[in-house]
Amino acid sequence: MEEKQKGKQKEKMVDRRTFIRTGVQVSIVVGLGGLTALVARRTGSGEYVWQLDPAKCTQCGRCATSCVKTPSAVKCVHVYAMCGYCDLCGGYFLPETKTLNTGAENQLCPTKAIKRTYIEDPFFEYTIDEELCIGCGKCVKGCGAFGNGSLQLQVRQNLCDNCNECSIARNCPSGAYSRIPAGRPYLLKGFGKEKLDIT
Repeated sequence: MEEKQKGKQKEKMVDRRTFIRTGVQVSIVVGLGGLTALVARRTGSGEYVWQLDPAKCTQCGRCATSCVKTPSAVKCVHVYAMCGYCDLCGGYFLPETKTLNTGAENQLCPTKAIKRTYIEDPFFEYTIDEELCIGCGKCVKGCGAFGNGSLQLQVRQNLCDNCNECSIARNCPSGAYSRIPAGRPYLLKGFGKEKLDIT
């Protein structure tokens, strides 16, 4: 009888040991799963992405020079359905331009990424060729100073490597870069709290 009780106690001890061992193993697996999820989120698994806040952007030019991509994943975009159709576009022409023609000596963009198309007198449409854009921000600064602010810089998610530590963010003097959930739309200056999605 005593041997039966000892056998049952031994079974209980084994069960208790198994229970504790299993509990520790489960805790380790759960902990590693949580750590993996945290690391994946911080390393840009697609859950979080880099975004530029144009309200903080000073068009310093570092988007063009600091990005690991050549050309930069930051591009100039129009945030309004159409630009202001200015005859004298501050984002297209150099300041104090003498003649309003498309000569290279009159253009602000160093890569000719902005195209000027005649609409009707005195209106011209300005469009961005993103393949040529290097994200220098010169046109954005000019448009903000003399136009309607339609031109703004944005990180193009389809081009961005989504580095764990963005070199542009590290060098941005105004702190305009932050990590945001991938599902959030682009931030745009001039729209208050409304955020529009640009494709």
